[in-house]
Amino acid sequence: MAEEAHGHHGGAWKVAYADFVTALMSLFIVLWLMSSGADVREAVSAYFKDPKGHARMTGSGRAGSGVSLAMDAKNVDKLKERLEAAMASLENFEEFRKYVHFTVSGEGLRIELQESEGGMFFETGSPRPTPLGVRLLCMLAGELGRLPNDIVIEGHTDARAYRSVTPDSYGNWELSVDRANMARRALQIAGVNPAQIAEIRGYSDRRTIVEANPNDSRNRRVSVILKFKQ
Repeated sequence: MAEEAHGHHGGAWKVAYADFVTALMSLFIVLWLMSSGADVREAVSAYFKDPKGHARMTGSGRAGSGVSLAMDAKNVDKLKERLEAAMASLENFEEFRKYVHFTVSGEGLRIELQESEGGMFFETGSPRPTPLGVRLLCMLAGELGRLPNDIVIEGHTDARAYRSVTPDSYGNWELSVDRANMARRALQIAGVNPAQIAEIRGYSDRRTIVEANPNDSRNRRVSVILKFKQ
């Protein structure tokens, strides 16, 4: 009898311990969410509201609010406003806002991530994105990935050359392509459908935006273009 009673007790404490661990995990998740940015909290909220993604497919949920299923010339301004609002929710927004530009062209909505002298979104001379660059690309992926429009990514550099100029050395052509490709990876990891990526372009210093000064850091940029649906 003593052994039977002891065995019954053994099962009960395991159940209680499992409940305790579950409660502890719940506490950790709540604390993590409280310390996370608004974009993370919105993504988690959207998942629990629509775990199978039906709203995304139909355009009836948060992803589809204010913008139709596909971006076109008629609703591009609404998407631009939504992207600007999402960007404003990121930490240290005032420090980088002047380096991000949204323009509408005949091709679609162009999002320019321009560099500062010390490297704002990508490390200077490297295709490696900075932590801020990763956060901004993840935010863009969360918005652009909800639409069926094709995406084109361009890489641009300034006219300052690398020290080594041998035929097999790494230079601005390689850097412009590698940054565009790194941006593609970050977007896809954060939720953009690989099928959305229509093209990767690298222009080196051939398309400067500050023509009077080809060495201006703003010429170093990655452009993400959401193309109009044909």
